[in-house]
Amino acid sequence: MMKQTMHIVISGIVQGVGYRKFTKSKADELGIKGSVRNLENFSVEIYANGEFEILESFISILKIGPQRAVVEEVETSIVSKIDFKDFSILGD
Repeated sequence: MMKQTMHIVISGIVQGVGYRKFTKSKADELGIKGSVRNLENFSVEIYANGEFEILESFISILKIGPQRAVVEEVETSIVSKIDFKDFSILGD
């Protein structure tokens, strides 16, 4: 199967609720490589590299988020493949 990289932006109440840690945990479970970070506009930005079907499952999980999160919008786009060694949380 061919791998691809998706750029995902999650909006809503997604900072200060463990969203980045949740994202890394789910990415690790699914074998997805990439990164997650908070943006200044209070959304969360994710780069995820994996097989399309697995990425679709990952996005479904991200739409729910951790218990205290309120996901209002999920924007996705396919970007040029980026080689990640693992899945990392960026920023503080």
